Amino acid sequence: MSVFSLSGRRALVTGAGSGIGRAIAVALAGAGAHVIAAGRSSCAETAALTGGETLHLDLSDPMAARDVFAGQGIDILVNNAGIIRRADALDFTEADWDAVMDVNLKAVFFTAQAFARAVTARGGTGKIVNIASLLSFQGGIRVPSYTASKHGLAGLTRLLANEWAGRGINVNALAPGYVETANTADLRADPDRSAAILARIPAGRWGRPEDIAGAAVFLASPAADYVHGAILNVDGGWLAR
Repeated sequence: MSVFSLSGRRALVTGAGSGIGRAIAVALAGAGAHVIAAGRSSCAETAALTGGETLHLDLSDPMAARDVFAGQGIDILVNNAGIIRRADALDFTEADWDAVMDVNLKAVFFTAQAFARAVTARGGTGKIVNIASLLSFQGGIRVPSYTASKHGLAGLTRLLANEWAGRGINVNALAPGYVETANTADLRADPDRSAAILARIPAGRWGRPEDIAGAAVFLASPAADYVHGAILNVDGGWLAR
């Protein structure tokens, strides 16, 4: 059997209704996993592509996943759900700060905690793949809560890896570059901003959701059994510039 095979594994992907989450769900299913596509909006189209299940999960409530994992035998968790709010730092509101931090960081921790408790209770092993960002390493502009949340997610990934590696749970993250998703629609619609971004990407193009999916399969697979606390850039070479 291939070291990249996920045959017999059960995976839950948050924010799986579209974009990166859908691409990861499809790739995990292609590697043999049974996929539960979770989101606050319908994931029916994703499930049609994966042959798996759907789950309504609104992570604007950071504790929404607390009862999801017990007794379900889920081996792989992909924490993909995330939101973004854009405004100058001088004008940024408390409501936008809290909304982003709740989904992008607080919900990730408590979802991972619920998953790890279930894995530990059954004496199993598991893989957690968090979706970080280039803004886990850089400041960006006009996205203060997003940048703070993604910096926090990088640190949280390392902390959980330190605590859970000895329990048979791998915790790693992917850091996508500029990808064609709903979160980057405003950037792509701005000719000057889009041109500036493209000029910095050695690959010469925006990423596609499918560009992220293969790396997620790797981190979820036996091939990554000795990978703990890594944050893998999938950015077309952006951070290498």
